[in-house]
Amino acid sequence: MGSLRFFLIVSLSWILFLPCTHQLQTSQTQILLQIRKHLEFPSSLEVMNTFDGDLCNVSPSRNMTIACQDNVVTELIIKGDKPANFRGFNGFPIPNQTLSERFSMDSFVTTLSRLSSLRVLGLISLGIWGPLPDKIHRLSSLEYLDLSSNFIYGQIPPKISTMVQLYSLVLDGNFFNDTVPDWIDSLTNLTFLSLKSNRLKGQFPSSLCKITTLADIYLSHNAISGELPDLSALANLHVLDIRENKLNSVLPAMPKGLVTLLLSKNALSGEIPKHFGQMDQLQHLDLSSNRLTGSPPPFLFNLPNITYLNLSSNMMSGTLQNPLTCSTKLGDVDISDNKLIGTLPSCLGSSSDKRMVKFGGNCFDTDFQHQHEASFCAESLAGTGKSRRKEKLLIVAFISGAVIVIVLLALGVFFLYRRLCKRTVQEQLVPPKDVQENSPAAVPSELLANARFISQAMKLGAQTVPVCRSFSFQELREATKDFDKSLLLGEGSIGKLYRGKLENGTIVAIRCLALSKKHSAQNLKVRLDVLSKLHHPHLVGLFGHCMEGDGHDNSNVNQVLLVYEYVANGNYRTLLSETYPEKILKWSDRLTILIGIAKAIHFLHTGVIPGSFNNGLKTNNILLDEHRIPKLSDYGTSIITEETEKHETKGEGTKSSNRKNLVENDVYNFGYILLESLVGPIVTGKEETFLLNDMASFGSTDGRRRIVDPVVLTTSSQESLSRVISITKKCISTDAVSRPSFEDVLWNLQYAAQVQASADAEQKSDSTS
Repeated sequence: MGSLRFFLIVSLSWILFLPCTHQLQTSQTQILLQIRKHLEFPSSLEVMNTFDGDLCNVSPSRNMTIACQDNVVTELIIKGDKPANFRGFNGFPIPNQTLSERFSMDSFVTTLSRLSSLRVLGLISLGIWGPLPDKIHRLSSLEYLDLSSNFIYGQIPPKISTMVQLYSLVLDGNFFNDTVPDWIDSLTNLTFLSLKSNRLKGQFPSSLCKITTLADIYLSHNAISGELPDLSALANLHVLDIRENKLNSVLPAMPKGLVTLLLSKNALSGEIPKHFGQMDQLQHLDLSSNRLTGSPPPFLFNLPNITYLNLSSNMMSGTLQNPLTCSTKLGDVDISDNKLIGTLPSCLGSSSDKRMVKFGGNCFDTDFQHQHEASFCAESLAGTGKSRRKEKLLIVAFISGAVIVIVLLALGVFFLYRRLCKRTVQEQLVPPKDVQENSPAAVPSELLANARFISQAMKLGAQTVPVCRSFSFQELREATKDFDKSLLLGEGSIGKLYRGKLENGTIVAIRCLALSKKHSAQNLKVRLDVLSKLHHPHLVGLFGHCMEGDGHDNSNVNQVLLVYEYVANGNYRTLLSETYPEKILKWSDRLTILIGIAKAIHFLHTGVIPGSFNNGLKTNNILLDEHRIPKLSDYGTSIITEETEKHETKGEGTKSSNRKNLVENDVYNFGYILLESLVGPIVTGKEETFLLNDMASFGSTDGRRRIVDPVVLTTSSQESLSRVISITKKCISTDAVSRPSFEDVLWNLQYAAQVQASADAEQKSDSTS
C-alpha cells in the first residue's frame, strides 16, 4: 500500500511539473515572436518563419543571436538594416527609415521586459522610434545594453540608474536631446559608456568622475558645453572621445593611463598643461580646432608611445624648441594653421615613409607647404594683444559699475530697513516656520552591495556567449554526404574543409581539424568553450563542433570537426586577382576589407582572456560575403591545438615574452596581407625573394609604378597610399621590436581610409562642377 501511494505521488508530481516546464519554454517563445511583430518582421528574424524547434537552438548569425540558459533567454542581439541618424527626423515616423506609425515604444518595452533574465540586449539599426520609457529598468539583470543607430529621442530614462549590473551602455546614433544625466555614477560597474552622435546638451557631468571602473568614454558629436572637470581620478580610463561639442574651458587634469584623447572641434583655451608630459601611455592626441595658445610644448613630441599628434587650427604662437626630439613611434604630426614662426626642427622638417608632417598655414622660414609672411603672424599676435587689453578694460569697467550699483542698493536697503523698524514689535517677533527638507532618494545600499563586477574579458567583448552547440558525427556525415569529394572546398595544413547542409537547411562549412596528439575530451570541451566566445562581425561565426569518438570526458580525441557559417563570395586573394570590371577591388574597397580584418585581429588579441594569437593570417583566410563584408576564417585554432602552450614555461617573464612574440607573428603575417593588397598576390614560396629584391622599390615614384598593382595606382591618393606603404614596412620589419601594435596598425588604416574618402569626394566634386 505504501509503495502504491509513493508511486501515485511521484506520478502526480511528474504530471504537474511537465506542463509547467513546457509553459515556460512556450512563454519565452511567444515573447520572441511578439518582439518580432513589434519590430515589423525585420529580415534578420526571417529564420523564425521556418524554424519549428526550440528558438534557443537557432544558429547565431551576423544579424541575430539568441542565447539561453535554464530554459530562459539570456542574450538577444538583433541588427537591422535601417539607415542610422536620418537628418530629417523630427519625432514622427518616416517611411523606409523608421518603423511605421503603428509602432508603440511603450508596448514594445513592456513586451521586452518580460524577458526578465536578459543579461545582453542589442537592438541596432531597427528603426525604433520614440522616447525610451522608464520601464526599461525592469530588465534589472542587464549587463550589456546597446540601442545604437535608432531614432530614440527625449531624455535618457532616470530609472536606468537602478540597473546596477550594467557594465556597458551604448546609445550611439540616436536623438537623445536632454542632458547627460547626473545620476550616471549610480552605475558603479560601468566600464564602457558611449553616447556619441546624439543631441545631448548641458554641462559635462562631474558625476562621471566618480565611476572609477570606466575604461572608455565616447561623447563626441553632441552639444555638451561648459567646463571639463578634473578627470585624474579615472585611473582605469584608456579612451576619452569628446570631439565636436561646445566645451569652453582650459584643459583639466587627465588620467595618466590614457591611450587615446580626442578633444578636437570644441572651444578649449589656454596653454597645454605640463602634466600632459606624464601621460606615458598616450598614443593618439587630437586637440585640433580649438583656441589653445602658447607654444607647443616639446614633451608632446617625445612621449614614449605617441604615434599621432594633431594641434592644427588653434591660436598657438612663438617658436618650436630647436633642436626638438621626436619619439621614434611618432608617425603623424599636424601643427598646421597656427601662428608659429622661426625654424622648423629637423625631426619635423619633411614627411617620409616613417613620419607624415603637416605644418602649412604658419610663418615658418621654409619654402615647403604654404607659409604666410612673418608679418601675418606678428599682426595676428598684435591684434590678439590689443583685443586682450580691450577685454581687460571692459572687465575693469564692468567691475567698477557693479561696485557702484551694489553701494547704491546697500544704501537703499539701509533706509528701507530703518522705516521697517518702526513697525510693531509683534510683527518682528513672529517665529519663522520650520522648513522640513526632503532627503534625496538614494539607490538601496543592498543593491550597490550586490552589484557584480564584470571581468575584463566581458568588458572587451566576450559577452556571455553560451557554449556552442555540439553536433554528432552522424549529423555532419549526413550534412556532407559522407564527406563526398565533390563537397571538398579545400585542404590546408590544419585539415580538410567541406561544404555541408544541416537538417534545418542551413549551409555550413565544416573544418576537419587534425590534432598532432590525443587530448582528453574534457580538456577539449574547455578549449572549445573558449573558442565559441570569439564573436565579432568580422570573424566567421562558429556554430558548433563535433569531437570524433564517444565524447565522454575520460576519452581521448585526435580529431575535432568545427562547424562554421558558410561565406559564399570567395576569398580576398582570389578577388585581388580579378580582372572583370565589376569584381575589381578599388583601393577604397581594399582599405575597407583591411580595416575590418584588423578590427577582428585586435579583438582576438585583446577582446578575450586569454587572447588568441597565431591566427593563420593570409589572404586565403579572408572571406567575403555577398555584401563584400570581410570575415576572418580559421582563427583561434591555436587554442585547440595548444600551439601557444608549447611556448610557455614556469617563468612569468618568459610567458610575457612569448605572448609578445606571438602578437608580433600576427603583425608580421598581417604585413604580408597589406603587401599583397598593394602589389597583388605573391606567388607562394616567393615571399622572401620579393622582400629582398623589390621592397626597396616602394621608396621611389618609378619603383612604385613598377611593383604596385595598377588598380591601386589609379584609384588611390598619394597620401593614403604612402600611409599604408609605411605601416606595411613596419609590420614586416625584420626587427620585431620595431613592429607596431595592432591598435597602431588599425589607426593608420583608418586614417588612410579617411584621407582616401576626402580625395574621392574632391574628385567627384571636381568632375560634376
